[in-house]
Amino acid sequence: MNPADTQTAPPGTQERSRVNKTVFFGSATGILAIALWAILDRGSADAVIGTVVTWVGSTFGWYYSLIVVLVLAFVIGVAVSKVGKTRLGPDHSRPAFNLFTWTAMLFAAGIGIDLMFFSVAEPVTQFLEPPTGEGGDVAAARQAMVWTLFHYGILGWGLYALMGLALGYFAYRHNLPLSIRSALYPILGKRIHGRIGDTVDIAAMLGTIFGIATSLGIGVAQLNYGLNFMFGVPETTAVQIALIAVAVAMATVSVVSGVEKGIRRLSELNVVLAVALMLFVLLAGKTTFLFDAIIQNIGDTLSRFPGMALDTFAYDRPDAWLNSWTLFFWAWWIAWAPFVGLFLARISRGRTIREFVTGVLVVPFAFILLWISIFGNSALDLVMNGNAAFGEMAMSTPERAFYGLLEQYPAAPLSAAVATFTGLLFYVTSADSGALVMSNFTSHLKDADADGPKWLRIFWAMTTGLLTLAMLLVGGVPTLQSATVIMGLPFSVVLLFIMLGLYKALRLETALAASFRAGLPGVLSSRADSAAQDPRRGWRHRLARAMSYPGRRQAQRFVEEVVRPALEEVREELVKQGVDARLEEGVVEPVGIDTVDLYVELGEERVFKYQVYPVQHDVPSYAKSSGTGEKYYRLEVFSLEGSHGYDLSGYSREQVIADVLDHYEVHLEFLHQNREKLASSTVAESVVPKAEWESDYETVGEETLAPAGSPASTAPITAEKETP
Repeated sequence: MNPADTQTAPPGTQERSRVNKTVFFGSATGILAIALWAILDRGSADAVIGTVVTWVGSTFGWYYSLIVVLVLAFVIGVAVSKVGKTRLGPDHSRPAFNLFTWTAMLFAAGIGIDLMFFSVAEPVTQFLEPPTGEGGDVAAARQAMVWTLFHYGILGWGLYALMGLALGYFAYRHNLPLSIRSALYPILGKRIHGRIGDTVDIAAMLGTIFGIATSLGIGVAQLNYGLNFMFGVPETTAVQIALIAVAVAMATVSVVSGVEKGIRRLSELNVVLAVALMLFVLLAGKTTFLFDAIIQNIGDTLSRFPGMALDTFAYDRPDAWLNSWTLFFWAWWIAWAPFVGLFLARISRGRTIREFVTGVLVVPFAFILLWISIFGNSALDLVMNGNAAFGEMAMSTPERAFYGLLEQYPAAPLSAAVATFTGLLFYVTSADSGALVMSNFTSHLKDADADGPKWLRIFWAMTTGLLTLAMLLVGGVPTLQSATVIMGLPFSVVLLFIMLGLYKALRLETALAASFRAGLPGVLSSRADSAAQDPRRGWRHRLARAMSYPGRRQAQRFVEEVVRPALEEVREELVKQGVDARLEEGVVEPVGIDTVDLYVELGEERVFKYQVYPVQHDVPSYAKSSGTGEKYYRLEVFSLEGSHGYDLSGYSREQVIADVLDHYEVHLEFLHQNREKLASSTVAESVVPKAEWESDYETVGEETLAPAGSPASTAPITAEKETP
């Protein structure tokens, strides 16, 4: 991919998305049927869900523990390996969002109001009723905090990292749809566009909507009590229905406005309020004790994590505890993985694999560690100092625990109001992000930056609300937890295939990079030989070229007089030798300079591409003079993987031809050396569609052309034409 592979047509000129009827009707029918069954026959639904979750827990408990560890080991291994430098997109692409906005969005989407719910309720519950031992002592308190951090720790975020990595890599580096099925392309090839791919997406939809409904059910229960705490609003089903309706309405407004306006701004506000609430408890409470506890929690978590990660309680199995806690959390993370993974990919284009994995594993968990340590230890301190009523409340009615803790501090009405508003934002950001992602799951998207139709986002926001209501009517939060354990199982199998597919694709990525490194000496040699053959292009010419900062007209003239004739000459010779080669041209509209592509089709092998694309830069201050403008243009070489980072300006026609042949020979050598790997991975067939362009360089203001990630709009490519 490159700065001009897949350009979206202006609004109204082509449809950017349409409904995938098979996935939409399949998932919608299943979800609505379950919701109606739960509403109309509550007793039967409760009994069946209870029976199935008991069977899943006793039969597949070991499997859930094993898969989350395997996923974490895999994503860390990929990040620290050489392939970790690979970008989720072309090599020249850069992040679209700054670090704060990115982490705020991934945190708000990945962890919602349930963090407020469990950060107080779980430490107290694990302290008073641990899976083993009597509880109620100092050892139980230390282990209670470790269990809470364990359940919200990097094992879960590893699942998110895997899905986001796979989706972002295949969508932005291989031009595949931003869909779960794309992650299986190396294994299934074009069959992902058929029934197998539809089945995978339906499984992802079922897991996703139950995972989101669980969070929303927890949120409704907690917000209802928050309103009761502040205003005396009764805790009834009618009030919860009203809260669901309000949240769905807010989520609809947010999701219709899109990522940039709605979800982004709500996420940023959400994190700011959450940090303020956390700092309030830290400073208003026992500050020194809390700092001591944070450090001790970190040490305990690090030292006990390896043993806990694969602890299946084989010799003394607390089935009810496992189903309610560890297995529920692993299934919940798995159920959320498609949703959060797709959302992470959607906002992470341009980041390296290493940066992406590190950010997803470290940044949110660092916040979670502080949050749970501050609120959890504050709650434990109350119970250990004799507040038995608070402990009983946290266990029996966990939705009240967070407000019960805030009640122990000054300005309780104000802090409760902030907590309620923060919880509402957590609720809405989970609902709107979920609706956006589910609309993408059930659509055929023209490009990875497109979203599903607005009416479809509204439909999924409302359907999520309906499912949440249905599960609450059956048995409340425990029933939602049980349903999540069940629904996470089918998609966990898909995760294994996703790891296999990503492994196959990244093996090729490593081999391709090695081929370029091996071919580099030949490239440099051919350039030197070409320069030596023309005495006019010796060291003085090189020095003049290094000090040259060509303007728009000079760059356009170079394309017309040197680049285009050189590529056309190579194309003609390839055609004479029976090779399917074509030349494609376009105009980079903001700068008015042509871009020229040479494509060589090699049957079922990976297509060869050599593109010359203008990239605009500011003239450095030391080079400015009365005759130099403010901007200059580099004519960079791009392949399918992105920019190679050097400028052709000043080359002779022969040197350009030599450079094309250097790249072509390296490409052929790559195909020769890696034919066995290529045969086992259909990613080798990746071809950039003729009529699709993609801009990774953007306009800033009216004329500046800068790497993607600037606060600007996409630079369109127009006047495309193909040389027959």
